Amino acid sequence: MGLKQADHARLKNFLDGIKAKTDNFLGYPVSKDFDYKDLFEFLKYPLNNLGDPFTPSTWKVDTREFEREVITFMARLFRAKEDDYWGYVTNGGSEGNLYGLYLARELYPKGIVYYSQDTHYSVSKNLHLLNLRHIMIRSQPNGEIDYEDLHETIKINRDKPAIIFANIGTTMTEAKDDLLKINALLDQLVICDRYIHSDAALCGGLAPFITPRAAFDFKDGCDSISVSGHKSFGSPIPCGILVARKQNVARIARSIAYIGSLDTTITGSRNGVTPLFLWYMIKKLGMEGLKKRVVSALEMAEYTETSLQQAGVDAWRNPNAITIVFPEVAEAVKEKWQLATADGKTHLICMPNVRKDQIDQFLGDLKKVM
Repeated sequence: MGLKQADHARLKNFLDGIKAKTDNFLGYPVSKDFDYKDLFEFLKYPLNNLGDPFTPSTWKVDTREFEREVITFMARLFRAKEDDYWGYVTNGGSEGNLYGLYLARELYPKGIVYYSQDTHYSVSKNLHLLNLRHIMIRSQPNGEIDYEDLHETIKINRDKPAIIFANIGTTMTEAKDDLLKINALLDQLVICDRYIHSDAALCGGLAPFITPRAAFDFKDGCDSISVSGHKSFGSPIPCGILVARKQNVARIARSIAYIGSLDTTITGSRNGVTPLFLWYMIKKLGMEGLKKRVVSALEMAEYTETSLQQAGVDAWRNPNAITIVFPEVAEAVKEKWQLATADGKTHLICMPNVRKDQIDQFLGDLKKVM
């Protein structure tokens, strides 16, 4: 039995539409310059990374050996200690953020989570799921956390452990919270019981290759990092990578006889295909290839910002950011180029796949309605 001709036609029409829509999005941080056709054969098999990536399991149809290599690569990229890191490939950045907050809660059940008003919308949901006490901190105009407000708020609650949710690239402006400033602030207040999670959904794949390097990783004092795999790296299936201190994860691990492995992840069955995508990307590009993509994206961001300003648009971006922010544009332009807008601001993100001809076409459409 097979599909009817009408169903084949429907799929063909849908494919044509997806191709056009993919070429015309500039407002969301998703890379599309990937080619995984060498891995298509693996789609014939039920790849399931059940259980902990670093412990054996009775289930063998998995890609956990590749997942471990991905985690090791990311741990080194984020300057984790060689003997104190653990991680796994998640369904996306939001799951990684949930895991970081989960670890923090297990370490400090009476802790208070501090996060800025520019934090991703999923975090408030995660805080609700974990029933964590939390306080929102003001943001600076560029989207970075207001360190003075953070200092004064923690000062009032200095008898409680501090759990900091740091943004390493906010959703709308790509602002980065500075972990060195945050740790200095906590030192000043003599807060010994602390946990810092870095939400590096977009910038985790960018910041390690940019000079000066942002203060966001383990060497700068974080306890866990979440990064998206489908954003700066590139994957046809949404995914992410969570890296945390191994000693903290050991506190929540429990053995499951049914699978012959440890239960250390959020989900039980986990996607076995996405670790292959990420491994393939790392091996194909290497450090030099990844850096080249970042440099190209930054150059395109500079071109876009300058071109918008020359056209009379009040455009700006944070230092070393690939996100350009400008006043809200006409609905027709937003619809065509799938531009995200909030609070009267629209942004355009120069992912590594963005081309100059796309930017020029976008500018032409914008000028027509200005």
